[in-house]
Amino acid sequence: MRYMSTRGNAVPQAFCEILLGGLAPDGGLYLPERYPQVSRSELDAWRHLSYADLAYEILSRFITDIPPADLRVLVAKTYTAKVYCHTRNGGDATRITPLTRLEDGLYTQELSNGPTLAFKDMAMQLLGNLFEYVLDQRGEAINILGATSGDTGSAAEYAMRGKHNVKVFMLSPDGKMSAFQRAQMYSLQDANIFNIAVTGMFDDAQDIVKAVSNDAEFKKKYKIGAVNSINWARVAAQIVYYFHGYFLATRSNDEQVAFAVPSGNFGNICAGHIARQMGLPIARLVLATNENDVLDEFFKTGVYRPRNSVETSVTSSPSMDISKASNFERFVFDLVGRDPTVVRELWSRVDQGQAFDLSGTVHWQRMPDFGFVSGKSTHSDRIKTIRFAQGRYNVMLDTHTADGLKVALENRLPGIPMIVLETAQPAKFEETIREALGAEPVRPADLAGIESLPQRVVVMAPDVAAIKQFIVEHV
Repeated sequence: MRYMSTRGNAVPQAFCEILLGGLAPDGGLYLPERYPQVSRSELDAWRHLSYADLAYEILSRFITDIPPADLRVLVAKTYTAKVYCHTRNGGDATRITPLTRLEDGLYTQELSNGPTLAFKDMAMQLLGNLFEYVLDQRGEAINILGATSGDTGSAAEYAMRGKHNVKVFMLSPDGKMSAFQRAQMYSLQDANIFNIAVTGMFDDAQDIVKAVSNDAEFKKKYKIGAVNSINWARVAAQIVYYFHGYFLATRSNDEQVAFAVPSGNFGNICAGHIARQMGLPIARLVLATNENDVLDEFFKTGVYRPRNSVETSVTSSPSMDISKASNFERFVFDLVGRDPTVVRELWSRVDQGQAFDLSGTVHWQRMPDFGFVSGKSTHSDRIKTIRFAQGRYNVMLDTHTADGLKVALENRLPGIPMIVLETAQPAKFEETIREALGAEPVRPADLAGIESLPQRVVVMAPDVAAIKQFIVEHV
């Protein structure tokens, strides 16, 4: 399996080559030259596998340059009940990513039972093990540069902390995350972890990561790698739980399901899109945004209009406070028939802060083939939804999952199970939970009092040159 750039001007690479690099040299994102197709007989064989065994079967189709025995060990090491032990809602820790039944045909899928209580752990824990394996094989080191709107940063740092030959430089928007999210990251004292709070929005931090990644000379000299959702390995790992959720919600592979996905950077739902392209019977992919509704606007109108930092709202579902969705380029590549010339032209506008409109094109006519619908949720909506879920189902939702449930309820199909992908545990957003329910969310004992721990963070302006200099001084 080889990987090509969405912009078409990069030499196709094997998995281990793109694992460490993030963006392609031409500024595009890597995707497989083709999506592996899953047959009915394979679905039948996979239905009763453990999560780790299912992950191996799926990932082995994307990772062909790691010996199968080694890949199996890495996957088995990652997906254990010990790693994903923060289960609740009656979930069984031995059954990773269990479903919580809300009512007949309506479920949430528990994805946030990992060490940082966010769905990002599902992929990031694997990424940490893959990085360590490949670096050891090559006798190399790497300096990871990432940006986070809330959960990617802590998931990356917990996955990479203490890993030899790895340093992490994580940018986050100063003061824009919840106190719990900040404490999870900034309280880490590991020598290989560096937190930089940028005086701006998430998109400012993400733009810095892209600018550094596009500086080929700097990237090569200082061995810069990426763990943001632009890293293909993360998207590949997320494909697994779509298959697992499908098997848990159905009795036979003749059935279809729908997934509702809270979406900011488009990485999570992009994995669902790819699972569907592989042959998983997904009838509908329901994309849910918060007040930052760039993606909802596109799927309703065909216009993709990224916002600047001033236009980006700070909301009570902060991990979705994103107005330029990095992984969206991967989907558009498929939508336009995998034509890199079209993608280059479209993203030349995006990179200049402009919009593009596909509504009058032949590409837009193909949109129904991809099964997407969308909707948005506001602060008042998520407060109502959190109250509704607690009152009706006796289930406490975090703010992002509430956005997902709100839009899911608006887009159910008769006779088709709807699975809402959980974003995080409510404990990460205590202030909004108190507003909605007048109660405190349950926090795992090992994370009690995390906000009172000493914190290590440097506050910096969103200046590419200054961030580069900081990296140079600390590698």
